[in-house]
Amino acid sequence: MLMNLLVGLPVMLLCLILQVAVVGLALRFYAHRTSRLGKPQTMNGGLLTLLLVMMMLIVGNFLQIVIWGWLFMQLGEFTVWYDAVYHSGVNFTSLGYGDVVMSKDWKLLGPLEAGNGILMFGMTAAVLMAILQELLKGGVKK
Repeated sequence: MLMNLLVGLPVMLLCLILQVAVVGLALRFYAHRTSRLGKPQTMNGGLLTLLLVMMMLIVGNFLQIVIWGWLFMQLGEFTVWYDAVYHSGVNFTSLGYGDVVMSKDWKLLGPLEAGNGILMFGMTAAVLMAILQELLKGGVKK
């Protein structure tokens, strides 16, 4: 159990650093896009900006899934890259199919990754909600 924590917690920290970096980029993009317009955005422009920010954040989440998949490959849990990323995605999203499981030695990495994914998707949702509230508060024109 201790080895799972010693391996999993640094990966969780790496994911947090990546998430913060992607959130920073997304918010900078949003600020640049809104300041460049110099006026309240139209509803279509605001929704387009929100969609682009969402895509940036989802790519960041997918990169984190890939990092966990890479770890599983390094630990020898998978020999096929697709299976490692698939299993990682199932863990990260807390979907939990259970059709692919890891060995007893590394099985606790699954719940660690699931907790990590819940937190990272929570940050993603918070950023999107903050931008949406900003758009609505700013008097988005129709």
